[in-house]
Amino acid sequence: MRAFPVQMPSGTRYWTVIDEDLLVMSVADAYLRYVRFGRDGAESTTKSYAGAVALYLSWCAATGQDWRAAAGKMPSFVLWLRHSPSQPEGATAGEAGTIMVRGPRRINCVLAGVRGFLAFAVDHGHTPRGVLGQLYELADSQDLPAEARGEDGAWRLRMRARHRVPIVRQRPGRASDEDVLLLLRACLSARDRLLVLLLARAGLRRGEVVGLRREDVHFLLDSSALGCSFPGSHLHVVRRQNTNGAWAKSRHSRIVPVDSLVVQAHDQYVAERATKATAWESDFVFVNLFRAPIGAPMTPGAVNALLAAASRRAGLDRAVHPHALRHGFASNVLDAGGSIDEVQELLGHASISSSQVYVHPAPERLRAAVERVGRAVSRGDTEDVTR
Repeated sequence: MRAFPVQMPSGTRYWTVIDEDLLVMSVADAYLRYVRFGRDGAESTTKSYAGAVALYLSWCAATGQDWRAAAGKMPSFVLWLRHSPSQPEGATAGEAGTIMVRGPRRINCVLAGVRGFLAFAVDHGHTPRGVLGQLYELADSQDLPAEARGEDGAWRLRMRARHRVPIVRQRPGRASDEDVLLLLRACLSARDRLLVLLLARAGLRRGEVVGLRREDVHFLLDSSALGCSFPGSHLHVVRRQNTNGAWAKSRHSRIVPVDSLVVQAHDQYVAERATKATAWESDFVFVNLFRAPIGAPMTPGAVNALLAAASRRAGLDRAVHPHALRHGFASNVLDAGGSIDEVQELLGHASISSSQVYVHPAPERLRAAVERVGRAVSRGDTEDVTR
């Protein structure tokens, strides 16, 4: 069993699961089509889930189990995932150095995809309903205090996954201002500098950057002529089906203001791009300029490759990840006196709790907070003495 990409007549892609005879596993295919089109999931999500389902079905075949009844032995599947080697995508059998061991985070992603697949199979009558109890701890809201049942007090079913591998939580890294400056100096083109700045000074995700279209760029003091009332230079982040696999995670469009440095970098890129006739025809903002096919939209993977190469030229110890620049932007907003709700809006998070993980207070701000407490305590002690 393996994951396999499928392109629809419209050009939209999703991933399915095929067997050794290149036949589609029908239930898995129905589930993955539901994730892509029924739930409006990203192509990358179906790729991850297809890989997870393929692993589960391969384990069932290797151990002689029917996939419909194997949910009760999920701990054995977890053990198999932990200790069976895996190969990165694109590696061929026998290549030295390509065998890897799955980490806890990857295993939990696989389990999430398998749970979704089996729950879908239960819902459509392919698997007994008792399978849900083997995957989840099931409870209802009747045992909760009235205050915890919600304002309407309605009955609700609660489900918690039974099988998860513990993960040592670590705060994600943020790119420092020094890292960003070194990256900008190491960029070889105006296009690359603009891309780095949009990640570091606008907080865009890599898929949002390479999914930008020309109509999304409103770098004017007054955009009313474009039918937009938002003041000053800004970008519109819009979710679309893009041919390059780029995907805006949020279903809701958002507006991100940009500063003069980004506008200036964009002007330089426009002049650079104008020298390539075929590149000028594309509606995408970021396109190939230095390798074939010229004018084709850049892919999300190309962003990682660009940053890795710039990191090496800059002499950094490790490659800067696109999300590290996003973390740095969020922290800079707060360090400059911004609020968490402003970070939420700028990053496009549906919940403010999602924004909390992007908060990396600068050491100076942490020290200032402690000193404020110290001064407040000192004032209180003085007042007590003088009374």
